Amino acid sequence: QVQLVESGGGLVQAGDSLRLSCAASGGSLRTYRMGWFRKAPGKEREFVAAIWPSDGSVFYPDSMKGRFTISTDNAKNAVYLQINSLKPEDTAVYSCAAARGVQRYEYWGQGTQVTVSS
Repeated sequence: QVQLVESGGGLVQAGDSLRLSCAASGGSLRTYRMGWFRKAPGKEREFVAAIWPSDGSVFYPDSMKGRFTISTDNAKNAVYLQINSLKPEDTAVYSCAAARGVQRYEYWGQGTQVTVSS
C-alpha cells in the first residue's frame, strides 16, 4: 500500500504563501484519489481539495476556492497544495490522504504543521 509523507509547513506571517508537498512511496498516485485535509485545534477535520492524478481532475469546496491549488507531479509521485494569502485561521495540521475509487480515504500521512501569525 501507499505511504504518504507531507512536508513544507512552518511558521509564516499572514499574507505569505506556502507550497505543501506530499511524497508517496509504495504505490503510484495515479491509481488513487488524492486529498488534502486540515485539522485546526478544537475544530473538526476539514476537507481542502482533491485531485485525481490519473487525469488531473480537481475539486475544491466553495470555502477553499481561490487561495488553494492542488496539483500533482506524476513523475515525482507527489501531490502538492499551494496556499496563497495565508490567514491566521489557516493555522492547522495539513494532511494528505489517498483513496481507492469512491471509497473513503484510507491512507494518511503524518501531517505538516502550518502556523500563520497575524
